[in-house]
Amino acid sequence: MAATFVSLTATTQVKIGLGKLKGIFVSSGTVPTVAVYDSATASTSDPIILNTFTGATPGSYTFTGDDGGIGFSKGLYVVLGGTTPKATIFYE
Repeated sequence: MAATFVSLTATTQVKIGLGKLKGIFVSSGTVPTVAVYDSATASTSDPIILNTFTGATPGSYTFTGDDGGIGFSKGLYVVLGGTTPKATIFYE
């Protein structure tokens, strides 16, 4: 299956349901931070897929793993921080 992508400038519920996180591209921002949760309800109480990290700008992060990505079951919730962050999320 080919990856889908979405460009973000704020915290967003990207997908609800089963899928795989394939990669993140941080294109701009001042001290941009990214955290990713396995959540169907936009909750940071759900399991964390990626702890908060400060992305390089520009910076590309690809997740290959055994099955070509990081699996999630509930959904994909991405929390962006910093000043004017811009990121592209690639997922299935």
